[in-house]
Amino acid sequence: QVQLVESGGGLVQAGGSLRLSCAASGSFSSLNTMGWYRQAPGKQRELVASIHSRGNTNYADSVQGRFTISRDYAKNTVYLQMNSLKPEDTAVYYCYYDSGTHYWGLGTQVTVSS
Repeated sequence: QVQLVESGGGLVQAGGSLRLSCAASGSFSSLNTMGWYRQAPGKQRELVASIHSRGNTNYADSVQGRFTISRDYAKNTVYLQMNSLKPEDTAVYYCYYDSGTHYWGLGTQVTVSS
């Protein structure tokens, strides 16, 4: 079992920045992927960014160059640095952990005002 707790969401003006954090606890596999999805009202949940335990990263086209995902392996924490935020980035952001079994956090709201 893996538990995930997100933090760092909030309200920001367009062009601003936020950093999301996701602290993981529990029983981990040596090979795993952590990352972030988001879901805006009326839309499907979409992958934002992911990072494998070996360090490989992946980004949605819509956030490439603006968002950066990173991991602190000692703290079992993954971060999402979000810069140049746009109103269309408004969504609930969910942290996930995947090692064959998928775990979700409860989500944190990000609202970007125009």
